[in-house]
Order: sequence, then C-alpha cells, then structure tokens
Amino acid sequence: MIVRTSTISLKVPEGSKAVLLKNLYLSCDPYMRNPMKNIQGSYVESFTPGSLITGYGVAKVLDSGDPNFKKGDLVWGGTGWEEYSLITATDQLFKIQHTDVPLSYYTGLLGMPGMTAYVGFYEVCSPKKGETVYVSAASGAVGQLVGQFAKLLGCYVVGSAGSKEKVSALRIVLYAICSSSYNSNSSWLNYLISVFAISLSLHKVDLYLPNGIDIYFENVGGKMLDAVLPNMRLHGRIAVCGMISQYNLEKPEGVHNLLCLIAKRVRMEGFVVVDNYHLYPKFLELVLPQIKEGKILYVEDTAEGLESAPAALVGLFSGRNVGKQVVVVCRE
Repeated sequence: MIVRTSTISLKVPEGSKAVLLKNLYLSCDPYMRNPMKNIQGSYVESFTPGSLITGYGVAKVLDSGDPNFKKGDLVWGGTGWEEYSLITATDQLFKIQHTDVPLSYYTGLLGMPGMTAYVGFYEVCSPKKGETVYVSAASGAVGQLVGQFAKLLGCYVVGSAGSKEKVSALRIVLYAICSSSYNSNSSWLNYLISVFAISLSLHKVDLYLPNGIDIYFENVGGKMLDAVLPNMRLHGRIAVCGMISQYNLEKPEGVHNLLCLIAKRVRMEGFVVVDNYHLYPKFLELVLPQIKEGKILYVEDTAEGLESAPAALVGLFSGRNVGKQVVVVCRE
C-alpha cells in the first residue's frame, strides 16, 4: 500500500447527485483482506492494484447534490481512504442522528461491526436466556459486542482472544460493567487465551465449556471451528461471521468435524451484514439506551493520521490491535 498526494475540487460537479465528504474516521476491518485477492463469488468487489482503497468511515458533508444530504451533515458508510471523497453511491451512506456519543463509535459499535454483531447474534442465532454462548475473537470490533449482548440477555458467555493483552483489555470492560450495572460478584465473560486457535486444543474447550455450547459466534475458523464442533449441544446454532485465521493462507485449512452438524442437528449459517441494513433503526433502539446507561462499553484502538492506515490494517492480521481499530483522519 502507498500514500499519494493529489488535489480535489471541494464542490460537487454541477448536475451531479454525488456527495462531497471530509473524512474524519476510517474503519479497519478484516473483510478488507479479501478484496485484495481475486476470490470468485466474493460479496465485495476486488480492489484494483494501484487504485484507492475503500471501506467504512465517518465523515462530514461539505457539499451535496443529493437532496437527502446537506452541508454540515455527519454520516457513516462507504467512503475512500483519503482526506476528501466524492461519493456517487449515496445509498451506502447513513445520516448520523445521535451525536451525544463519540463519533468514532459509528466505525464500530454503532456502525457496520455493531450491526454485524446484532444480526449474527439475534437474527441468525435466535438466543434464549440461560443458553451457553462462545465467542471467538472476543476482543475485536464485533466479538466484544456479541459477548455483551449475550450477557445482557442472561446467557453464560465464554470468549477467546488472541493474546493476554487483549484479554486484559476486555477484563477492564468487564470490571467497569460489573461495578456500574451488575452485582460485583457476577461473572460477565470468562476468557480462553489462544492465538487464533493455534494453541486451542479440544480439552481446553471442554475445560471452559464442560456442558457444551448452544451458540457459537464464529470469527476465526480453521482449528478453532474444528475444536468447537464436537462441543456443540443438540440443536446448537453457529453464526459464521468471519474466519480471520484463514485470510492470509494460500491454501485454507480443512475442517474435519463437520459430521457433528448432522449428529447434533446443528445449524451453521453464514451471513453478510449488508443484507440486513433495513434493521438498523431496530438496532439503534436496542443499543443506544444501553450505551447511555453504561450497560454496553466499547474498546477502541486508535491510529492517528491517514498515513498510519496501512500499518493499522495490516496489524489486524497479526493480532496487534486491542479492540476496534480506528484511523483518525481529522478530529472535528
């Protein structure tokens, strides 16, 4: 990845229905690795070498030819990794109505990752109070929210993270939530420590989940998925959100325990958040009050400046970030 300098007119071309944005925050997300490869049947268009990287971000409208947006509006959605972006696909932009929370939250908690957690947990898994939920990559942008959703519903939750540092960061969230919203003796999340399942063996899953798993929120894939499958309970559900352990492999690892899906009548379902943005108002109704009441907290890992974006993105795949990786382009 390279950084280039160029100029842009800070006006929308006459007659255009595009929107001119000043980018404030950019989102680094694991899915962005896949457009860098030519994957047949992918749900995201491949990047062209030498062209602009695109992704999710938070921005301010400087000029608009679209009647749905006006100068000064704050938005989140699809944008370019640049200081200013001229967006023609304005249907990918969401107007920010609630500014009494950090704007950076719209790259994560209140943006695409938050919606991903909501859809995968509530819509795909249909959870019930008292069920056992296991979340892999539980310190990431999506996983940390799934764990909180599950605990707020009254589930028993176990999460794994890629390093002791990530586990410690989430325990800070745990203690804050327990002291402000729950009995201080309550158990919020128990943590497995593994490096993207490389050291996660079957007996460790048994140790932390002796009664099996009703719901598995899959973010890692590979050996992790293989270790989980024999521990699924009858009629369990698996929401396949991502498989970050596989994204940099030339040849993805095989999964050997798929027979468990049959024997235990487990439903495993992949999903893509863009199919579910019609649920965004419902999602906000659930999450915003919980944020304001201190029942949901969110860990962010911030990189300063557009020039830091490439390293921040690459760091996702070595586990360098703790929490949601955000790039600050410009603080308003």
